[in-house]
Amino acid sequence: MRNDLFPVHAGFLPLIDSAILVVGSEKGFAEDEGIDLTLVRENSWANIRDRMAIGHFEVAHMLAPMPIAAKLGLTPMPLEIIAPMALGLGGNAVTLSRGLAESLNIGSDGTAFAAAPSGKALFGEVQRRRIGGLKKLVLGVVHPHSGHNYDLRYWLAASGIDPERDVDIVIIPPPYMPDALKAGRIDGFCVGEPWNSVAVRDGSGVIMTTKSEIWRSSPEKVLGVSLEFAERNPEVLKALLRALTRAAMWCEKSDNHEELAHLLSRIHYIGIQPETLLPSLSGAFETADGTLHHVEDFFIPFSRAANFPWRSHALWFYSQMVRWGHADWDASQTEAISQTYRPDLYRSALATFDIPLPAASSKVEGGLPRTVPVGASKGSLLLGPDGFFDGKIFDPDMIEAYVLSQKT
Repeated sequence: MRNDLFPVHAGFLPLIDSAILVVGSEKGFAEDEGIDLTLVRENSWANIRDRMAIGHFEVAHMLAPMPIAAKLGLTPMPLEIIAPMALGLGGNAVTLSRGLAESLNIGSDGTAFAAAPSGKALFGEVQRRRIGGLKKLVLGVVHPHSGHNYDLRYWLAASGIDPERDVDIVIIPPPYMPDALKAGRIDGFCVGEPWNSVAVRDGSGVIMTTKSEIWRSSPEKVLGVSLEFAERNPEVLKALLRALTRAAMWCEKSDNHEELAHLLSRIHYIGIQPETLLPSLSGAFETADGTLHHVEDFFIPFSRAANFPWRSHALWFYSQMVRWGHADWDASQTEAISQTYRPDLYRSALATFDIPLPAASSKVEGGLPRTVPVGASKGSLLLGPDGFFDGKIFDPDMIEAYVLSQKT
Protein backbone atom coordinates (compact mmCIF):
# COMPACT_ATOMS: atom_id res chain seq x y z
CA MET A 1 0.00 0.00 0.00
CA ARG A 2 1.34 3.42 -0.93
CA ASN A 3 2.08 5.76 1.97
CA ASP A 4 0.83 8.87 0.18
CA LEU A 5 -2.85 7.84 0.09
CA PHE A 6 -5.57 9.90 1.77
CA PRO A 7 -7.48 7.75 4.31
CA VAL A 8 -11.27 7.54 3.91
CA HIS A 9 -13.43 5.32 6.12
CA ALA A 10 -16.74 4.13 4.69
CA GLY A 11 -19.48 2.28 6.52
CA PHE A 12 -21.59 -0.21 4.59
CA LEU A 13 -24.23 -2.88 5.06
CA PRO A 14 -24.01 -6.39 3.54
CA LEU A 15 -26.14 -5.70 0.48
CA ILE A 16 -25.70 -6.01 -3.27
CA ASP A 17 -25.83 -2.24 -3.68
CA SER A 18 -22.65 -1.90 -1.59
CA ALA A 19 -20.92 -3.35 -4.68
CA ILE A 20 -19.64 -0.02 -5.97
CA LEU A 21 -17.78 0.65 -2.72
CA VAL A 22 -16.44 -2.89 -2.55
CA VAL A 23 -15.20 -2.79 -6.13
CA GLY A 24 -13.78 0.70 -5.64
CA SER A 25 -11.60 -0.73 -2.89
CA GLU A 26 -10.87 -4.24 -4.19
CA LYS A 27 -10.14 -3.44 -7.84
CA GLY A 28 -7.81 -0.53 -7.07
CA PHE A 29 -9.96 2.30 -8.40
CA ALA A 30 -9.73 4.22 -5.11
CA GLU A 31 -5.96 3.72 -4.85
CA ASP A 32 -5.54 4.91 -8.44
CA GLU A 33 -7.17 8.18 -7.33
CA GLY A 34 -4.90 8.53 -4.29
CA ILE A 35 -7.36 7.21 -1.68
CA ASP A 36 -6.93 4.53 0.96
CA LEU A 37 -10.59 3.42 1.13
CA THR A 38 -11.29 1.38 4.26
CA LEU A 39 -14.69 -0.36 4.36
CA VAL A 40 -16.34 -1.14 7.69
CA ARG A 41 -19.27 -3.55 7.77
CA GLU A 42 -22.30 -2.73 9.91
CA ASN A 43 -25.57 -4.63 10.38
CA SER A 44 -28.08 -1.79 10.82
CA TRP A 45 -28.76 1.57 9.22
CA ALA A 46 -29.10 3.13 12.66
CA ASN A 47 -25.45 2.19 13.30
CA ILE A 48 -24.39 3.75 10.00
CA ARG A 49 -26.25 6.97 10.89
CA ASP A 50 -24.88 7.16 14.43
CA ARG A 51 -21.28 6.39 13.49
CA MET A 52 -21.46 9.09 10.83
CA ALA A 53 -22.68 11.52 13.49
CA ILE A 54 -19.76 10.83 15.83
CA GLY A 55 -17.13 10.94 13.10
CA HIS A 56 -16.25 7.26 12.67
CA PHE A 57 -17.08 7.42 8.95
CA GLU A 58 -16.35 10.21 6.49
CA VAL A 59 -18.65 8.58 3.93
CA ALA A 60 -21.11 5.71 3.91
CA HIS A 61 -23.33 3.42 1.90
CA MET A 62 -26.57 5.09 2.91
CA LEU A 63 -30.34 4.98 2.60
CA ALA A 64 -31.43 7.60 0.07
CA PRO A 65 -33.88 9.38 2.44
CA MET A 66 -31.36 9.56 5.31
CA PRO A 67 -29.68 12.87 4.29
CA ILE A 68 -33.17 14.39 4.11
CA ALA A 69 -34.09 13.06 7.54
CA ALA A 70 -30.87 14.54 8.91
CA LYS A 71 -31.64 17.91 7.31
CA LEU A 72 -35.06 17.87 8.97
CA GLY A 73 -33.55 17.13 12.37
CA LEU A 74 -35.01 13.62 12.57
CA THR A 75 -31.78 11.99 13.77
CA PRO A 76 -30.89 11.33 17.43
CA MET A 77 -27.70 13.41 17.11
CA PRO A 78 -27.13 16.48 14.91
CA LEU A 79 -25.94 15.29 11.53
CA GLU A 80 -25.19 17.13 8.28
CA ILE A 81 -24.95 14.81 5.29
CA ILE A 82 -24.94 15.40 1.57
CA ALA A 83 -25.41 12.92 -1.26
CA PRO A 84 -23.09 13.79 -4.16
CA MET A 85 -23.61 10.39 -5.83
CA ALA A 86 -26.20 7.64 -6.08
CA LEU A 87 -25.08 4.02 -5.78
CA GLY A 88 -27.38 2.64 -8.47
CA LEU A 89 -31.08 2.21 -9.19
CA GLY A 90 -33.39 -0.52 -7.85
CA GLY A 91 -32.20 -3.58 -5.96
CA ASN A 92 -35.07 -4.19 -3.51
CA ALA A 93 -37.92 -6.70 -3.46
CA VAL A 94 -40.99 -7.57 -1.40
CA THR A 95 -40.97 -11.15 -0.09
CA LEU A 96 -43.80 -12.94 1.72
CA SER A 97 -43.76 -16.16 3.69
CA ARG A 98 -44.14 -19.20 1.44
CA GLY A 99 -47.43 -20.23 3.02
CA LEU A 100 -48.97 -16.78 2.59
CA ALA A 101 -47.63 -16.34 -0.94
CA GLU A 102 -48.87 -19.72 -2.11
CA SER A 103 -52.34 -19.01 -0.70
CA LEU A 104 -52.47 -15.88 -2.88
CA ASN A 105 -51.72 -17.94 -6.04
CA ILE A 106 -49.72 -15.18 -7.72
CA GLY A 107 -47.75 -15.66 -10.92
CA SER A 108 -49.58 -18.70 -12.26
CA ASP A 109 -51.00 -16.60 -15.13
CA GLY A 110 -47.63 -15.20 -16.22
CA THR A 111 -47.71 -12.10 -14.02
CA ALA A 112 -44.82 -13.13 -11.76
CA PHE A 113 -43.56 -10.18 -9.70
CA ALA A 114 -45.87 -7.63 -11.35
CA ALA A 115 -46.82 -5.01 -8.74
CA ALA A 116 -50.51 -4.55 -9.61
CA PRO A 117 -51.75 -8.18 -9.49
CA SER A 118 -49.62 -9.04 -6.46
CA GLY A 119 -50.94 -5.96 -4.67
CA LYS A 120 -54.50 -6.86 -5.59
CA ALA A 121 -54.06 -10.38 -4.23
CA LEU A 122 -52.59 -9.06 -0.99
CA PHE A 123 -55.50 -6.63 -0.68
CA GLY A 124 -57.88 -9.59 -0.78
CA GLU A 125 -56.00 -11.26 2.06
CA VAL A 126 -56.00 -8.07 4.13
CA GLN A 127 -59.76 -7.71 3.61
CA ARG A 128 -60.32 -11.33 4.62
CA ARG A 129 -58.41 -10.80 7.84
CA ARG A 130 -60.18 -7.55 8.60
CA ILE A 131 -63.64 -9.01 8.06
CA GLY A 132 -62.80 -12.13 10.03
CA GLY A 133 -61.27 -10.23 12.91
CA LEU A 134 -57.96 -12.02 12.33
CA LYS A 135 -54.47 -10.82 13.21
CA LYS A 136 -53.04 -8.19 10.88
CA LEU A 137 -50.10 -9.04 8.66
CA VAL A 138 -46.72 -7.99 10.02
CA LEU A 139 -44.28 -6.66 7.43
CA GLY A 140 -40.64 -5.76 7.99
CA VAL A 141 -38.66 -2.81 6.63
CA VAL A 142 -35.08 -1.84 7.41
CA HIS A 143 -35.49 1.69 8.80
CA PRO A 144 -38.32 4.24 9.13
CA HIS A 145 -36.53 6.65 6.76
CA SER A 146 -35.74 4.15 4.01
CA GLY A 147 -36.66 3.65 0.40
CA HIS A 148 -37.91 0.22 1.50
CA ASN A 149 -40.48 1.74 3.85
CA TYR A 150 -41.69 4.27 1.29
CA ASP A 151 -41.69 1.77 -1.61
CA LEU A 152 -43.68 -0.71 0.47
CA ARG A 153 -46.15 1.93 1.67
CA TYR A 154 -46.60 3.30 -1.85
CA TRP A 155 -47.33 -0.19 -3.22
CA LEU A 156 -49.72 -1.04 -0.39
CA ALA A 157 -51.62 2.25 -0.61
CA ALA A 158 -51.94 2.09 -4.40
CA SER A 159 -53.29 -1.45 -3.97
CA GLY A 160 -56.02 -0.29 -1.57
CA ILE A 161 -54.23 -1.28 1.65
CA ASP A 162 -53.81 1.33 4.39
CA PRO A 163 -50.25 0.89 5.74
CA GLU A 164 -51.22 2.62 8.97
CA ARG A 165 -54.34 0.58 9.79
CA ASP A 166 -54.39 -2.62 7.76
CA VAL A 167 -50.91 -4.01 8.50
CA ASP A 168 -48.20 -3.64 11.11
CA ILE A 169 -44.83 -2.42 9.81
CA VAL A 170 -41.80 -3.21 11.98
CA ILE A 171 -38.08 -2.37 11.75
CA ILE A 172 -35.55 -5.19 11.29
CA PRO A 173 -31.92 -4.94 10.09
CA PRO A 174 -31.49 -6.40 6.57
CA PRO A 175 -29.44 -9.53 7.45
CA TYR A 176 -32.03 -10.60 10.03
CA MET A 177 -35.03 -10.48 7.69
CA PRO A 178 -34.86 -14.12 6.44
CA ASP A 179 -34.51 -15.47 9.99
CA ALA A 180 -37.42 -13.36 11.23
CA LEU A 181 -39.54 -14.71 8.38
CA LYS A 182 -38.46 -18.30 8.97
CA ALA A 183 -39.22 -17.98 12.69
CA GLY A 184 -42.74 -16.74 11.92
CA ARG A 185 -42.19 -13.36 13.56
CA ILE A 186 -43.16 -11.53 10.38
CA ASP A 187 -45.29 -12.37 7.34
CA GLY A 188 -43.12 -10.58 4.82
CA PHE A 189 -40.57 -7.86 4.26
CA CYS A 190 -39.16 -5.31 1.86
CA VAL A 191 -35.37 -5.46 1.76
CA GLY A 192 -32.41 -5.18 -0.55
CA GLU A 193 -30.73 -8.16 -2.09
CA PRO A 194 -29.45 -10.74 -1.34
CA TRP A 195 -31.78 -11.20 1.64
CA ASN A 196 -34.84 -11.90 -0.52
CA SER A 197 -32.88 -14.60 -2.35
CA VAL A 198 -31.70 -16.06 0.96
CA ALA A 199 -35.33 -16.50 2.06
CA VAL A 200 -36.20 -18.06 -1.31
CA ARG A 201 -33.26 -20.50 -1.12
CA ASP A 202 -34.05 -21.65 2.41
CA GLY A 203 -37.66 -22.27 1.40
CA SER A 204 -39.24 -19.77 3.79
CA GLY A 205 -40.06 -16.98 1.34
CA VAL A 206 -41.42 -16.13 -2.10
CA ILE A 207 -40.68 -12.86 -3.89
CA MET A 208 -43.96 -11.10 -4.69
CA THR A 209 -42.79 -7.93 -6.43
CA THR A 210 -39.70 -5.77 -6.81
CA LYS A 211 -38.77 -2.13 -6.47
CA SER A 212 -38.25 -2.01 -10.24
CA GLU A 213 -41.86 -3.15 -10.73
CA ILE A 214 -43.25 -0.62 -8.25
CA TRP A 215 -41.22 2.29 -9.65
CA ARG A 216 -39.02 1.60 -12.66
CA SER A 217 -35.48 3.10 -12.58
CA SER A 218 -36.00 4.31 -9.03
CA PRO A 219 -33.44 5.51 -6.46
CA GLU A 220 -32.28 3.37 -3.57
CA LYS A 221 -28.89 4.03 -1.89
CA VAL A 222 -26.61 7.04 -2.05
CA LEU A 223 -23.07 7.85 -1.05
CA GLY A 224 -23.66 9.74 2.17
CA VAL A 225 -20.86 12.21 2.86
CA SER A 226 -20.22 14.28 5.97
CA LEU A 227 -20.74 17.91 4.95
CA GLU A 228 -17.74 18.93 7.05
CA PHE A 229 -15.54 16.39 5.28
CA ALA A 230 -16.79 17.52 1.85
CA GLU A 231 -16.09 21.17 2.57
CA ARG A 232 -12.64 20.55 4.06
CA ASN A 233 -11.51 18.05 1.39
CA PRO A 234 -13.13 19.00 -1.94
CA GLU A 235 -10.39 17.46 -4.08
CA VAL A 236 -10.43 14.21 -2.12
CA LEU A 237 -14.19 14.00 -2.60
CA LYS A 238 -13.80 14.56 -6.33
CA ALA A 239 -11.23 11.77 -6.46
CA LEU A 240 -13.53 9.44 -4.55
CA LEU A 241 -16.45 10.17 -6.89
CA ARG A 242 -14.25 9.43 -9.88
CA ALA A 243 -13.09 6.15 -8.35
CA LEU A 244 -16.61 5.03 -7.49
CA THR A 245 -17.92 5.95 -10.93
CA ARG A 246 -15.24 3.77 -12.49
CA ALA A 247 -16.28 1.02 -10.07
CA ALA A 248 -19.92 1.44 -11.10
CA MET A 249 -18.97 1.07 -14.76
CA TRP A 250 -17.09 -2.14 -13.90
CA CYS A 251 -20.07 -3.50 -11.94
CA GLU A 252 -22.43 -2.86 -14.85
CA LYS A 253 -20.58 -5.18 -17.24
CA SER A 254 -22.18 -8.63 -17.26
CA ASP A 255 -18.77 -10.21 -17.98
CA ASN A 256 -17.73 -9.10 -14.48
CA HIS A 257 -20.77 -10.41 -12.59
CA GLU A 258 -19.29 -13.78 -11.65
CA GLU A 259 -16.16 -12.13 -10.26
CA LEU A 260 -18.32 -9.53 -8.51
CA ALA A 261 -20.43 -12.25 -6.87
CA HIS A 262 -17.27 -13.93 -5.57
CA LEU A 263 -15.91 -10.61 -4.25
CA LEU A 264 -19.15 -9.83 -2.42
CA SER A 265 -19.37 -13.36 -1.05
CA ARG A 266 -16.31 -12.83 1.15
CA ILE A 267 -17.12 -12.99 4.83
CA HIS A 268 -16.14 -9.37 5.54
CA TYR A 269 -18.52 -8.12 2.82
CA ILE A 270 -21.82 -10.01 2.44
CA GLY A 271 -20.69 -13.48 3.43
CA ILE A 272 -23.22 -15.35 1.28
CA GLN A 273 -22.37 -17.93 -1.36
CA PRO A 274 -21.93 -16.50 -4.88
CA GLU A 275 -24.82 -18.50 -6.37
CA THR A 276 -27.23 -16.70 -4.03
CA LEU A 277 -25.84 -13.32 -5.10
CA LEU A 278 -25.99 -13.85 -8.85
CA PRO A 279 -29.81 -13.51 -9.28
CA SER A 280 -29.76 -9.86 -8.24
CA LEU A 281 -26.95 -9.16 -10.71
CA SER A 282 -28.65 -10.96 -13.60
CA GLY A 283 -32.26 -10.20 -12.63
CA ALA A 284 -33.27 -13.89 -12.91
CA PHE A 285 -35.33 -14.80 -9.83
CA GLU A 286 -37.19 -17.92 -8.78
CA THR A 287 -41.00 -17.71 -8.72
CA ALA A 288 -43.40 -19.49 -6.35
CA ASP A 289 -43.54 -22.56 -8.61
CA GLY A 290 -39.74 -22.77 -8.90
CA THR A 291 -39.40 -21.41 -12.44
CA LEU A 292 -37.03 -18.57 -13.28
CA HIS A 293 -38.41 -15.18 -14.28
CA HIS A 294 -36.29 -12.31 -15.54
CA VAL A 295 -36.97 -8.96 -13.87
CA GLU A 296 -35.93 -6.20 -16.23
CA ASP A 297 -33.69 -3.50 -14.73
CA PHE A 298 -33.75 -5.07 -11.27
CA PHE A 299 -30.48 -3.38 -10.29
CA ILE A 300 -28.70 -0.79 -12.45
CA PRO A 301 -25.22 0.16 -11.19
CA PHE A 302 -24.27 2.75 -13.85
CA SER A 303 -26.30 3.23 -17.02
CA ARG A 304 -29.22 5.67 -17.38
CA ALA A 305 -27.51 8.15 -15.05
CA ALA A 306 -27.83 5.64 -12.21
CA ASN A 307 -25.15 7.46 -10.19
CA PHE A 308 -26.56 10.95 -10.70
CA PRO A 309 -28.05 12.45 -7.50
CA TRP A 310 -31.31 13.86 -8.89
CA ARG A 311 -32.84 16.55 -6.68
CA SER A 312 -36.28 15.33 -7.74
CA HIS A 313 -35.48 12.03 -6.00
CA ALA A 314 -34.81 13.90 -2.76
CA LEU A 315 -38.10 15.77 -3.09
CA TRP A 316 -40.08 12.59 -3.80
CA PHE A 317 -38.75 11.05 -0.61
CA TYR A 318 -39.72 14.23 1.25
CA SER A 319 -43.25 13.94 -0.18
CA GLN A 320 -43.50 10.43 1.23
CA MET A 321 -42.15 11.47 4.61
CA VAL A 322 -44.91 14.06 4.77
CA ARG A 323 -47.50 11.60 3.48
CA TRP A 324 -46.87 9.13 6.28
CA GLY A 325 -46.46 11.65 9.08
CA HIS A 326 -42.68 11.38 9.36
CA ALA A 327 -42.22 15.09 8.61
CA ASP A 328 -44.35 18.22 8.44
CA TRP A 329 -45.05 19.91 5.13
CA ASP A 330 -43.12 23.17 4.79
CA ALA A 331 -42.90 24.73 1.34
CA SER A 332 -40.02 26.93 2.51
CA GLN A 333 -37.97 23.78 3.23
CA THR A 334 -38.11 22.24 -0.22
CA GLU A 335 -35.10 24.09 -1.63
CA ALA A 336 -32.90 23.15 1.34
CA ILE A 337 -34.09 19.54 1.15
CA SER A 338 -33.38 19.29 -2.57
CA GLN A 339 -29.87 20.60 -1.94
CA THR A 340 -28.97 17.65 0.25
CA TYR A 341 -28.48 15.96 -3.13
CA ARG A 342 -25.50 17.55 -4.90
CA PRO A 343 -25.43 17.02 -8.67
CA ASP A 344 -23.09 20.04 -8.89
CA LEU A 345 -20.38 18.12 -7.04
CA TYR A 346 -20.89 15.03 -9.18
CA ARG A 347 -20.63 17.05 -12.41
CA SER A 348 -17.50 18.81 -11.18
CA ALA A 349 -15.80 15.53 -10.24
CA LEU A 350 -16.64 13.90 -13.58
CA ALA A 351 -15.74 16.90 -15.76
CA THR A 352 -12.76 15.08 -17.27
CA PHE A 353 -14.67 11.84 -17.94
CA ASP A 354 -15.95 11.15 -21.43
CA ILE A 355 -19.41 10.16 -20.25
CA PRO A 356 -22.72 12.01 -20.72
CA LEU A 357 -24.17 13.70 -17.63
CA PRO A 358 -27.67 15.16 -17.33
CA ALA A 359 -27.96 18.85 -18.18
CA ALA A 360 -30.78 19.25 -15.64
CA SER A 361 -30.58 18.61 -11.91
CA SER A 362 -34.20 17.61 -11.51
CA LYS A 363 -36.80 15.87 -13.65
CA VAL A 364 -40.40 14.69 -13.73
CA GLU A 365 -40.45 11.23 -12.13
CA GLY A 366 -42.56 8.52 -13.73
CA GLY A 367 -43.00 10.41 -16.99
CA LEU A 368 -40.98 8.14 -19.31
CA PRO A 369 -42.89 5.05 -20.48
CA ARG A 370 -39.90 4.04 -22.61
CA THR A 371 -36.19 4.77 -22.97
CA VAL A 372 -35.56 8.20 -24.53
CA PRO A 373 -32.52 10.40 -25.23
CA VAL A 374 -32.28 13.55 -23.10
CA GLY A 375 -30.09 16.64 -22.92
CA ALA A 376 -26.61 15.84 -21.69
CA SER A 377 -23.22 17.49 -21.25
CA LYS A 378 -21.48 15.10 -23.64
CA GLY A 379 -22.79 12.69 -26.23
CA SER A 380 -26.20 11.07 -25.86
CA LEU A 381 -27.77 10.09 -22.54
CA LEU A 382 -30.62 7.59 -22.35
CA LEU A 383 -33.12 7.69 -19.49
CA GLY A 384 -36.16 5.60 -18.64
CA PRO A 385 -38.47 3.89 -18.58
CA ASP A 386 -39.22 5.19 -15.10
CA GLY A 387 -42.94 4.73 -14.52
CA PHE A 388 -44.76 4.14 -11.24
CA PHE A 389 -46.89 1.01 -11.47
CA ASP A 390 -50.12 2.96 -10.81
CA GLY A 391 -49.46 5.37 -13.69
CA LYS A 392 -48.96 8.47 -11.54
CA ILE A 393 -46.17 10.98 -12.02
CA PHE A 394 -44.27 13.26 -9.67
CA ASP A 395 -43.44 16.75 -10.90
CA PRO A 396 -41.04 18.35 -8.40
CA ASP A 397 -42.28 21.80 -9.45
CA MET A 398 -45.76 20.74 -8.29
CA ILE A 399 -44.75 19.02 -5.07
CA GLU A 400 -47.33 20.74 -2.86
CA ALA A 401 -50.20 19.62 -5.11
CA TYR A 402 -48.70 16.10 -5.14
CA VAL A 403 -48.53 15.99 -1.34
CA LEU A 404 -52.12 17.21 -1.04
CA SER A 405 -53.33 14.66 -3.60
CA GLN A 406 -51.94 11.79 -1.54
CA LYS A 407 -53.99 12.69 1.51
CA THR A 408 -57.13 11.30 -0.11
